[in-house]
Amino acid sequence: MSSVRRFSPLLLAPVAALSLSACGLNSVPAAQEEAKAKWADVQTQYQRRADLIPNLVNTVKGFATQEKSVLVEVTEARAKATSIQISAADLQDPAKVKAFSDAQAQLGKSIGRLMVASERYPELKSSQNFMALQSQLEGTENRIAIARRDYNESVRAYNTLIRTFPDAIGAKVFHGAQPMAPFEASAAAANAPTVSF
Repeated sequence: MSSVRRFSPLLLAPVAALSLSACGLNSVPAAQEEAKAKWADVQTQYQRRADLIPNLVNTVKGFATQEKSVLVEVTEARAKATSIQISAADLQDPAKVKAFSDAQAQLGKSIGRLMVASERYPELKSSQNFMALQSQLEGTENRIAIARRDYNESVRAYNTLIRTFPDAIGAKVFHGAQPMAPFEASAAAANAPTVSF
């Protein structure tokens, strides 16, 4: 008689489940979905800014007809920024994330020029509508910064998860996981805007 015992598949199932649980079967998709949700927050804040811009432009138009070129620039930058869409699937393509980031940076720069132009019109600065819109834009810019920070933290956690043992095994074998691109500031963001009168 042989002393070798046969193991029942039912006895092996819990062992297999425990070994697979440490391979990123659930943690990788959960981290990926978290990063996608944070990206949606970034897009929501950019959309909020884009929605506020027409109101700001129209308020300034009433006071600053000489600054038509700045108003046109803001309107065109907004159109370009809202035309570049990026889906959750595109988050693994650094070029697409950069194109989105660059368009948003250009819009921010145009808004800055519009705010500088508004300084030339004291009656505009004292307008309640303008002050309210300016406050809303400042709040939106803060929300954008926080949303980008939260997104980058989620991407960092996801990218670390898919590269570390044992989750890296499940990430490659079961999910075909690819790193996500973090949101990076454009090169122009390193320079402070110039204000001149």
